[in-house]
Amino acid sequence: MKKDIILKAENISKQYRLGQVGTGTLSHDVNRWWHKIRGKEDPYLKIGETNDRSIKGNSDYVWALQDVNFEVERGEVLGIIGKNGAGKSTLLKILSKVTGPTTGSIKSRGRIASLLEVGTGFNGEMTGRENIFLNGAILGMTKKEISSKLDEIIEFSGCERYIDTPVKRYSSGMTVRLAFAVAAFLEPEILVIDEVLAVGDAEFQKKAIGKMQDISKGEGRTVLFVSHNMAAVKSLCTRGIVLEHGKVKLISDIERAISYYLGGDSEILNQKKFGDDYDTKEFRLEKISINTIGKNFNEALSESNEIELNTKIILKDNKADRYHLTYHLYNEMGEALFSFSNGKEKNALKYGNNELTCTFPSSFFQSGQYFLSFFFVKDNREAVFVEKDIISFTVIDGGRELGVYMGREPGYIKPKFEWRIKNS
Repeated sequence: MKKDIILKAENISKQYRLGQVGTGTLSHDVNRWWHKIRGKEDPYLKIGETNDRSIKGNSDYVWALQDVNFEVERGEVLGIIGKNGAGKSTLLKILSKVTGPTTGSIKSRGRIASLLEVGTGFNGEMTGRENIFLNGAILGMTKKEISSKLDEIIEFSGCERYIDTPVKRYSSGMTVRLAFAVAAFLEPEILVIDEVLAVGDAEFQKKAIGKMQDISKGEGRTVLFVSHNMAAVKSLCTRGIVLEHGKVKLISDIERAISYYLGGDSEILNQKKFGDDYDTKEFRLEKISINTIGKNFNEALSESNEIELNTKIILKDNKADRYHLTYHLYNEMGEALFSFSNGKEKNALKYGNNELTCTFPSSFFQSGQYFLSFFFVKDNREAVFVEKDIISFTVIDGGRELGVYMGREPGYIKPKFEWRIKNS
């Protein structure tokens, strides 16, 4: 059976020049032009380094994407997953024709609607209603077509009361609600959505995912979806692409893609040392490690033992009492379990070197894989530095006896409660 390919990426690469001048210098532009009129290759395509933000490079050029190839069938929901800086947003911008590739080409059949950032394509001075017509016109729809969908768009967005108010007065949540409603209801053949849905509340995220399922399954339209929420990706997508440092590492069914991204085939370390990207005016993050108490970080973590999280950080600001660390713990599906922070009294940060240790009691975690996100917080309200999935770790079940139930217990936390019994 012949495949109905609606979108095809062929050898897509995107090169950027680092520094204050983002795209190049006059001398480089002249050099490119001189090579082009002589029918020669761009001289700067031969240089550049892999896009790894955690290390200091030697070249002024970096490849945000390199040799990306894939096909998307009509009606497919494709998940694009990877760590921050992997090239996901760059790829979506190229697919949406917001920017062009350095090399390669995109072939598509049908209109593409993009939701890449909050309020993409919106004019803040115009009302919500006017922006609906503006976005529809950009998508190539007639005024009559837009008017026929207007009531559905307004109802879905939940912004009816403010629909004749300038968008600049909308909250970010309201803006993304309206933007998604416009993109979804104006019937593009391909809908491209970045992490922007995370701005919405839980109710809207549920509605949006339901609408995307209707779009793909019921209406046969194609969706490209980027998210760090693996539960949403798994429930929505049929196939996944995993990006690492601007290169495609895996294209497979969504289960295998998520497993690879969350550590099945990738590097999992219980210790991580940090470079210049984690050196700011307020602090320098040196190291994070997690280990069983009394054992080395590279030994397996067992749910029956106490586990400790160690953070080594240098505080540069004399007003140390303004800052604290917060971690968010996520399960293997990207679902948040809980957050925890160092105290503001005996465990408060001090100017200079700080080594913080947080101890998890034995029999606290179920066996499984976990991910920590790091937040450096100022004045209890402003996260001045955030790094998702900064470190991951796996807890194994080392205490089961031969012959007992070997299945996984439900849930992710395994608290030890105090029980009492009275026998007569």
